[in-house]
Amino acid sequence: MPSRLPEWFRRPYRGAAARSRVDGVLKGLNLHTVCESAACPNKCECWARGTATFLILGNLCTRNCRFCAVGHGSPAPPDPDEPGRVARAAREMKLRFVVVTSVTRDDLPDGGATHFAATIRALHEILPDSQVEVLTPDFQGQEEPLRTVLAAGPAVFNHNLETCERLTPQIRSGADYRRSLGVLAAAARRADHGTAIKSGIMLGLGETEQETADLLRDLRDHGVTIVTIGQYLPPSPGHWPLDRYATPAEFIRWEDRARQEFGFTQVVSSPLARSSYLAETAASA
Repeated sequence: MPSRLPEWFRRPYRGAAARSRVDGVLKGLNLHTVCESAACPNKCECWARGTATFLILGNLCTRNCRFCAVGHGSPAPPDPDEPGRVARAAREMKLRFVVVTSVTRDDLPDGGATHFAATIRALHEILPDSQVEVLTPDFQGQEEPLRTVLAAGPAVFNHNLETCERLTPQIRSGADYRRSLGVLAAAARRADHGTAIKSGIMLGLGETEQETADLLRDLRDHGVTIVTIGQYLPPSPGHWPLDRYATPAEFIRWEDRARQEFGFTQVVSSPLARSSYLAETAASA
């Protein structure tokens, strides 16, 4: 396992005042973010730009994926006031593009879809000119929850495939590669009002180059038009071990292939790329 973090991961530490403002809004409204819960390496950069990715439905996941830093256990019931608080936070942060994700809630009959929809509607009500991107779990493959989320009118529907088919059973707790592709395909079929379909993958988990190519081809064949490609970084020694660091040149090469060979319309590919990194740019470019 590689031990030393390459120099290309180093970022300047700045924007303290802007980060403090974001932190104050989030704490004041008792909201979680994936930036903190998933130990995102881009937190300082994004918060310095005044953005954050909201994490709804609590801070404990019913699954325990081996790549993810979010805690797992038995979450509390959904907070009916949370959608409104997310909308107020987005207004205070003056967001025009709002990204909302959640922990996986296999304990709920609809997987939390109703709560997602309520959050989208609250954002549209308070910020009528804003766009919303949602990053959802797989809803255990059920189409009714998917319809509930899409009916609320997100600008972007995102569900991450994360890794290749061979590694999925070992890394993605309770997930299934083909089921996730089915969710994306169903979203592409049912999306209204120009909703874009998005997914994200990681390099450095032990996948081969051919498996990465197959993964991208599968995503495109199932209706995905926006893809993010980033470097896997183990949150702790107890998580899935790092296989390797992909170089910046490799990320550029995969971006070129994703666009030219597989036909994605938008690609965000870099060592520090994450699902919601530069989300507004990817959605509007």
